[in-house]
Amino acid sequence: MTTRNAVTPRLTWKERLSRADTKWTPYALVSPYFILFAGLGIFPMAYTLYASLHSWKLGGPDREFVGLDNYEFLLTTYDRFNWSVVNTLGMFVMATVPQIVCAMMVANALNKRLRRPMLWRMLILAPIVTSVVAVGVIFARIWGDQYGMINGALELVGLDTVDWQTGRFSSWLAISSMVDWRWMGYNALIFLAAMQTIPKNLYEAATVDGASSAQQFWKITIPQLKPILIFTVFVSSVGGMTMLVEPMMFGNGQLGGGADGQFQTTAMVLVDILRNHGNYGISAAAGWLLFIIIGIVAAINFLVVNRIQGNK
Repeated sequence: MTTRNAVTPRLTWKERLSRADTKWTPYALVSPYFILFAGLGIFPMAYTLYASLHSWKLGGPDREFVGLDNYEFLLTTYDRFNWSVVNTLGMFVMATVPQIVCAMMVANALNKRLRRPMLWRMLILAPIVTSVVAVGVIFARIWGDQYGMINGALELVGLDTVDWQTGRFSSWLAISSMVDWRWMGYNALIFLAAMQTIPKNLYEAATVDGASSAQQFWKITIPQLKPILIFTVFVSSVGGMTMLVEPMMFGNGQLGGGADGQFQTTAMVLVDILRNHGNYGISAAAGWLLFIIIGIVAAINFLVVNRIQGNK
């Protein structure tokens, strides 16, 4: 008669080490990211949330808990904040839509058989490695009211010149062109990498069926780019809603966004409150409101892109 409770053999040290290695090594490999994210992401966000609930002036008396008063002040009393949200959304739409469309068209052109393709890819990446300060200075001259290249072109065709910085829509247009020039190549390379993973037999079958290049682009390329398109729209949403350097350089390094704040973004308001007014609590509240707005805009963009792609 055999016993039912067989004795489990005792594991050796090497076997235990091998099991521990198999079980814990994946966690050890991914842990640096979570450690850095906790230290550089979660903690600053939590600390900023704590500061936003207090009346806290840098170099002033001790902070005092005020609850949601800082948020109420920004939304109901401080007109510059609501004004800046409209500016940010306007420039975001004007910059993001042409940027995505142009990037997709450039990527589609680069996906064809070209001579020296690496040279063209390096050229479209040149704006990214260019100093943003240099870009701001150059575009401020291009859109300058005096001796600017755009106004010079308007004069050549007999049109009146425009003071691009003083108008709301005109300043949005100038800043959006700067953003498009800098980031269009980056998105184009992302689209290009995705296009090169699309199976060639799909295009060959479409060619046999008599589909034109435009039909292949809309019926094959665009649907296949759905995940990448959602990713680029999301990244562009975050970048567009946190726009700071481009409008600041366009305004000669000032945070006011023009005489009437016509191109002052929410990120500029956040920095201005902290730097020029020394109010950490209100600045932190502005940061959290901006974070919420970014989340809403990103979610709307995701739903819109997903709905459009789903209907194709």
